[in-house]
Amino acid sequence: MRAVSRALLNGYDHLVLYLGLTWLGVLCLAWTPVAMILYPLLSERRGKALGRQVITAVFRLYLASLSASRRCSFDLAALDALRDEPSLIIAPNHPCLLDAVMVISRLPNVACVLKADLMNNLFLGAGSRLARYIRNEPLRRMVHSATRDFGCGSHLLLFPEGTRTTACPVNPLKGSIALIALHAQVPVQTVLIETDTRYLSKGWPLFRKPSLPIHYRVRLGRRFEPPQQTQLFMAELEHYFAHELVPGSAFHLALPAEASPRPRRAAHSSRSPS
Repeated sequence: MRAVSRALLNGYDHLVLYLGLTWLGVLCLAWTPVAMILYPLLSERRGKALGRQVITAVFRLYLASLSASRRCSFDLAALDALRDEPSLIIAPNHPCLLDAVMVISRLPNVACVLKADLMNNLFLGAGSRLARYIRNEPLRRMVHSATRDFGCGSHLLLFPEGTRTTACPVNPLKGSIALIALHAQVPVQTVLIETDTRYLSKGWPLFRKPSLPIHYRVRLGRRFEPPQQTQLFMAELEHYFAHELVPGSAFHLALPAEASPRPRRAAHSSRSPS
C-alpha cells in the first residue's frame, strides 16, 4: 500500500511540474498575438502600463496555480513593500529561472533588463516589447533606456550576476548595475531569494523533476544609495550578497545533498565593472 501511495504521489508530482511549465507557455503564447497587435496601436505610455500590468497578472496566476498544487510554495509578501516606492533598481540574486517571475508577479510597474535574444523569443518577445522591457546590450543604450524609464517613476529589475548562480552563494557581479545607478542616481534595493532546491538553476534540464515539495522565500535586503565610485560600490555589493547568502542559513539548510551548490570562488572585490 505504501508503494502504491509513493507511486501515485510521484505521478502527481510529474503532472504538477510538466503541466505547470506547459501552463506558463500557454499563458505567454496567448498574450503574444494580442501584444503584437497592440504595440503599434497604443502610445508608449499606455502600451507600457498595460503590458506590465498584464505580465504581472499572468505571472501571479501562474504562481498561484503552482501553489494550489500544494507541491510548491512562494513566500513573496516582502516585495509588496516596494510597490509604492519611488524609482529603485531592484537587485536580486539569481538561483533559478523563476526569479524574475516571482519579482514581477508582485510589482506591476517594473522594467526588466532582458538578454537581447529573449526580446525576440516567441513566448516572451512581443509582451516584453509592449511593456518596454530593456535589452541588456549595447551597454550605452541599456543605461540610457533605464535612466529614461526612471523618469516615469518605475522600478528596474536587474540581476547583478548577469546569469543564474553557479558559484555558491553568488557569481561575481557585473558592473552594469553600478553604471545605471551612478548615471540615474537611483538607489539599489537588494532582494534575497532563498530556496531549498536547485530546480531550474543553471544547467538543470527543463523537464528533470526535483524532490517535492519545493519552497521559495523572498526577503528584502540592504538598500544602497547611488554610488559615487563604481568599483568600490561593486565590491561592497558583492561582499554583502556573499555574507547574506552564506550556506547553512535560512533555506540553504534544507538543500538536499545531491543538489548542494558548488563551493564559491573567492570574491574579486577589486574587479573592474563589466
